[in-house]
Amino acid sequence: MQYRIGHKWLRMALGIAIASTLSVGAHSQQPRPSRIGGHPNLNGVWQALNTAYWNLEAHSARAVDGWWELGALGAIPAGQSVVVGGAIPYLPAALAQRERNRAGYPESDPVTKCYMPGIPRANYQPFPFEIVQGDGNILFVYSFATSNRTVFMNEAEHLTYEEVPVDQWMGWSNGHWEGDTLVVEVMANDSRTWLDRAGNFHSNQMMVTERFTLIGENHIQYEATIDDPLTFSRPWTISMPLYRRVEPAVELLEYKCVEFAEPLLYGEYLKEPIR
Repeated sequence: MQYRIGHKWLRMALGIAIASTLSVGAHSQQPRPSRIGGHPNLNGVWQALNTAYWNLEAHSARAVDGWWELGALGAIPAGQSVVVGGAIPYLPAALAQRERNRAGYPESDPVTKCYMPGIPRANYQPFPFEIVQGDGNILFVYSFATSNRTVFMNEAEHLTYEEVPVDQWMGWSNGHWEGDTLVVEVMANDSRTWLDRAGNFHSNQMMVTERFTLIGENHIQYEATIDDPLTFSRPWTISMPLYRRVEPAVELLEYKCVEFAEPLLYGEYLKEPIR
């Protein structure tokens, strides 16, 4: 099973690379078409401009314990909630775990160790990401930790939760169109990912239903409904706009963070331990 899937992913990666190259070349030579195969053209580099990365819920500005040497650079900026209804509906035990996660920040945050951020968090990190859309599967490419994911648009490639071999950092994404909205169902999410820096988390039973709706040439309305009965008392939704990066010759730059995390992960094993 693993060998077969490995070849499948290799073929897919080669196809995506070719499609991406063709897309870049075509983009530089002619105007971007408004539709592809009858659907809105989501190709481009996008970025969220809010504080959801810090905390999905409304929060005040505050210092982080132990970061006093960084002054204002190490503080958390205030922000408005992107949760529809304002608050995340945690089950009591899960809320207590969220508070333990928050108390251990920043070391407890998985992205501190350069782990892939997971979905939906990857879409509102303070880094751009690129959507590569053709007439088949859709590729999402993220700056942080060189993460990526394929949204499988062909129903023949859709898997159920039971069929996905293992839980994945970026989940397994099945996609389809509902009118002009791209709907993506993300399952098999690794429970080690968080939803933000504030310790908001989930279990591996989380199902994320994303909705990408183009509301102008340079704006996507993004919604993600999170359903995880082991962690939350009911499904809940986040909503925010995503903005197209429109500067000339914009390109996605890799944020290869492994080398920055190695002292944290392995510093005690060096000949001259860091900690």
